[in-house]
Amino acid sequence: MSLSMNLSDYLDALETRNPQSREQALMTRLPQLVAQAQTSPGWAEILHDVKAADIRSRSALAQLPVTRKSDLYGLQRRRLPFGGLNSTPAHQLQRIFMSPGPIFDPEGRGQDWWRFARPLHAAGLRSGHLIQNCFSYHFTPAAYMVEGAAAKLGCVIIPAGAGQTEMQVQAITELRPDAYVGTPSFLKIIIEKALELGADISSLQRAVVGAEALPPSLRHWLQQHGVPLVLQLYASADIGNIAYETATDGVLNPGMVLDEDLILEIVRPGTGDLVAEGEVGEVVISSFNPDYPLLRFGTGDMSAILPGISPCGRSNTRIKGWMGRADQTTKVKGMFVHPSQVAEILKRHPEISKARLVVTGEMANDAMSLHCELNDAASPQNEALKTALVASIRDITKLRGDVTFVASGSLANDGKVIDDVRKYE
Repeated sequence: MSLSMNLSDYLDALETRNPQSREQALMTRLPQLVAQAQTSPGWAEILHDVKAADIRSRSALAQLPVTRKSDLYGLQRRRLPFGGLNSTPAHQLQRIFMSPGPIFDPEGRGQDWWRFARPLHAAGLRSGHLIQNCFSYHFTPAAYMVEGAAAKLGCVIIPAGAGQTEMQVQAITELRPDAYVGTPSFLKIIIEKALELGADISSLQRAVVGAEALPPSLRHWLQQHGVPLVLQLYASADIGNIAYETATDGVLNPGMVLDEDLILEIVRPGTGDLVAEGEVGEVVISSFNPDYPLLRFGTGDMSAILPGISPCGRSNTRIKGWMGRADQTTKVKGMFVHPSQVAEILKRHPEISKARLVVTGEMANDAMSLHCELNDAASPQNEALKTALVASIRDITKLRGDVTFVASGSLANDGKVIDDVRKYE
């Protein structure tokens, strides 16, 4: 199948609706979403004085409180596993995931539950195509998001997961998948290994990437090294697909198109106040999910609305894509790292009086280092302490990191716990 074939097709008629018809349909469904949410104890508490029938416009929605991703840890500790935000009982779900934090995320039993078919279809993937799925299958949901979409589209999956780079290259050379789905940094690693081995991975004509930033320099590198179409999607473990890139005749279109089952708001970080169209703010989502309804859910991600309709013909709202975090939570190698995790490391090691996790490097080459000030009784030559701290970082964040002991008083008094100084360009 040629690269440009079917790229202008749409998954369904919803994608090309008149924008006013879409807005009317969403607002008609909104009171039902509120009523559904209020059947669960967590949302009943958050929306305790709200009349569902009154929430039928964006202005009414904007009066509801924002529940942020950063609130989930506390909510879930009070009501395991989902903070009482699920309208389907846990024992009736298909899967329960455990993301770093830990944060628990549900998956229901509906087809394409995470709504990943749209971004894969927009990349030209159709029935019979073979996908090398390199998202992790370990505790987190991204790989299963792809599985559900592939089942709907009729695609075949190689459940490759992450790691084992030589096996990844072997699978591509011998099975000849049409597309890669996973993080952009891991695709770069696979390509570099293939170049080292002299392996033919030219079957990969498409890549759908996510879970970390995709700077233009990395996209260009991937295209220059044999993957002509690289499209990015924006998703989360709480919501599933949020927005996705499209192409027309192989040429990238500006922005990301919003999924059809969401209401998007952009608010001033730390508030529920809407910003002007085009202004950068926090992405807030209301999701029409039958098992895990979300109302004004603050993702902690920053973006802005792009005016107009995409050249691909999909008429939904476009956003500029991921533009950083509204809080100090950051992603390293596709995994969230939270300030609370740094605090947990410090609790394990009372020898540390103050610490800051510094994330450095360029995309596809992330590195974490915990910069630690020691109390008066601890020695910076204590290799056993350093080894124990490295082990705690791995245990708590599920990522590798090193440790640097710094002089007392050298860490800035600015409240920053995680300092992301990576270069994205």
